Amino acid sequence: MSSTPYGQDPDAHPAAPPDAPDRADPRGRLVAVRGEVSKAVVGQDAAVTGLVIALLSGGHVLLEGVPGVAKTLLVRALARALEVETTRIQFTPDLMPGDVTGSLVYDARSAEFSFRPGPVFTNLLLADEVNRTPPKTQAALLEAMEERQVSVDGRPRPLPDPFMVIATQNPVEYEGTYPLPEAQLDRFLLKLVLPVPERAQEVEVLSRHASGFDPRDLAGAGLGPVASGADLAAARAQVRTVGASPEVLGYIVDLVRATRSSPSVALGVSPRGATALLASARAWAWLGGRAFVTPDDVKALALPTLRHRITLRAEAEMEGVTTESVVNGVLRTVTVPR
Repeated sequence: MSSTPYGQDPDAHPAAPPDAPDRADPRGRLVAVRGEVSKAVVGQDAAVTGLVIALLSGGHVLLEGVPGVAKTLLVRALARALEVETTRIQFTPDLMPGDVTGSLVYDARSAEFSFRPGPVFTNLLLADEVNRTPPKTQAALLEAMEERQVSVDGRPRPLPDPFMVIATQNPVEYEGTYPLPEAQLDRFLLKLVLPVPERAQEVEVLSRHASGFDPRDLAGAGLGPVASGADLAAARAQVRTVGASPEVLGYIVDLVRATRSSPSVALGVSPRGATALLASARAWAWLGGRAFVTPDDVKALALPTLRHRITLRAEAEMEGVTTESVVNGVLRTVTVPR
């Protein structure tokens, strides 16, 4: 496997493990999800793989890209490839926290208040354009993402299992956006940046549309369920058996600690970031058919797992430093265990 950071170069990792097994196996079914999504989405293989890794790790994903690079279509295609319940919330400036979590509603017939669940009570939640709503409403997702529950009127209410938030956002320099707070960013397992497709890929997109492809009709495109919640639960159980040596664990800790000592960084990666990197590397190793994590697995997932957990100093940003360059610099300087 290439040591090039995954997510930086879509061609830096295989589209599927070379020894893809029979789909009767949980791993085979999760591999099949990636192929099924490609029936609707062209040129975003890295993002598709990242979503599958997050599913296996029980984490959440932040998708970032300019309008029109298939962020929403990607999530809709993933939801169709899985036999799980999905809900979409279009985040707008006037959205209230209760519109996400649900609220107490007065029933005149019984003269009592009853809880009406919000759209967050689902398996796969698409939080579309999450950075177009004010921080108060963004924060409504914090408890759901971390605790897998929401509290209304002081009472915790558990969310379904599995539960995953896939949030899309436009780059922060676009008008009408509210940057996500650090506490919320830290709860996303991965931040995946969707690039504008290359020329050949864009030609393929147009060819599909010219042949009658309708992004609103995924069934017509031949895209259907290839895995279920039971398959995902079995796959997650297998991922938890993937081992990591003390040397690999030390390597992960050295990487995150190096971000904290970088002169360009005001706030480095937290211990939660280290556990996230371990979780995503284990899922990637499992997809590759290995029962242990290698340093290359860690390097492959470092960029999408760590870049959104770093806050740069103002002067570093003015000089053109990016969180991606910080992560790549750390990967070059921290000694890799044998």
